[in-house]
Amino acid sequence: MTTKTTPGADRATRTTRLDALPFTREHLRLLFGSGAGWAFDAMDVGLISFVLAQLAQTWQASPTELSWIASAGFVGMAIGAGLGGLLADRIGRRQVFALTLLVYGLATGASALSWSIGSLIAWRFVVGLGLGAELPVASTLVSEFAPPRIRGRVVVALEAFWALGWTVAAVVGYLVVPTGDNGWRWALALGALPALYAVVVRRGLPESVRFLDARGRHGQAEATVRRFELSAGMRTEEDLPPADDVLGGAGGLRLDHPDDAVAPRPAPRVRDLLSSDLRGRTLTLWLVWLAVNFAYYGAFIWLPTLLLASGMSLVHSFGFTLVITLAQLPGYAVSALLVERWGRRPTLAVFLLGAALAAGLFATADGGAALLGAGMLLSFFNLGAWGALYAITPELYPTRLRGTGSGWAAGVGRIASIAAPLLVPPLRGVGGTTLLFTVFAVVFVVAALGALRLPERRGQVLED
Repeated sequence: MTTKTTPGADRATRTTRLDALPFTREHLRLLFGSGAGWAFDAMDVGLISFVLAQLAQTWQASPTELSWIASAGFVGMAIGAGLGGLLADRIGRRQVFALTLLVYGLATGASALSWSIGSLIAWRFVVGLGLGAELPVASTLVSEFAPPRIRGRVVVALEAFWALGWTVAAVVGYLVVPTGDNGWRWALALGALPALYAVVVRRGLPESVRFLDARGRHGQAEATVRRFELSAGMRTEEDLPPADDVLGGAGGLRLDHPDDAVAPRPAPRVRDLLSSDLRGRTLTLWLVWLAVNFAYYGAFIWLPTLLLASGMSLVHSFGFTLVITLAQLPGYAVSALLVERWGRRPTLAVFLLGAALAAGLFATADGGAALLGAGMLLSFFNLGAWGALYAITPELYPTRLRGTGSGWAAGVGRIASIAAPLLVPPLRGVGGTTLLFTVFAVVFVVAALGALRLPERRGQVLED
């Protein structure tokens, strides 16, 4: 039995009505639709770690050349994240999301045809442009639809698709890459799938109601809210006026609600992130993103190669990496539970400290079992921290800057992900794996200290 809304509810702002809804089938569609794109992203990033391990053998690539292959993608991701965030606040979250899937899907497929180290580096840069823009845009879109009381949990659930994608990459790496000298090409060819999925995103996912209202597209915003209200059983089709009444006949706007009269807000500018009221949180957030990116990508991009260097065979090292990757899933699950119980800030700090402890254990691990156990702990805590970080980031900015703020936080963080793969070989040369993972542990502690300075927004309505 459905319940009808009261006349007063019709006069409420659309964002208030949206935030009051329970988690519906439409929310679930949005989560899985965005999560699939997120998983494709993770699959691509994960595959390159297996590709590097094989190219070290088949192309006799040097550690420096391998570092540049990895870092070229992160250079593209740094640029893509900043540009993607700005575009998301200008032309829409859904539009940019679909475009990024198309760009990196096509480029990943093309990189399978690379004929030299230089050509692969160039293609990885283009792949990075799409990858970098996709993640902050997807998390912004989901956070703007999720009910406030479970918003953190929903965004962490979105981030958990990263573990699924990385697990698929580990399976492909284990089963496909070692099949022959061209196994890495077949693995990258599978990465072209996001190009096809871009069509699904463009046609099936809703545009952010907050973005539509901020840009003056009130009729479309109203139609989207009603779509979610229907899914929640709060209205029936008979309750709703004809579409012409919402859109004003031939596509024009009819001012049925008080907020329809609000003029579109000015376009976002990057310097607005450093205004007096946002500067402190922005700089602190950038510090956390820098630290987490450095430690995560420094460790996990090189993990199969590090295990290979420890004396394991290619297949054995890939098998260990697959098991370590699976530990990401419970990390996300625990993080999703705690962000709504403890809050975003304490959850993020605790998981970062746990990652620091795990990195310290990996630094002193001796033997396969110790490496596996420390690696699984690192995977658990590190990815749980990522979930909490993605939950808190969009909440720190108003609607007109939310995509820009999320994108630039990710983009600045990518600077560290560029540096990390390049610094791993010289750090290992000076002090081996012990020094390398000790550095990662210290960086995780710095990130935890920064996390404790971020505002706590658990259960609060997003700022419009």
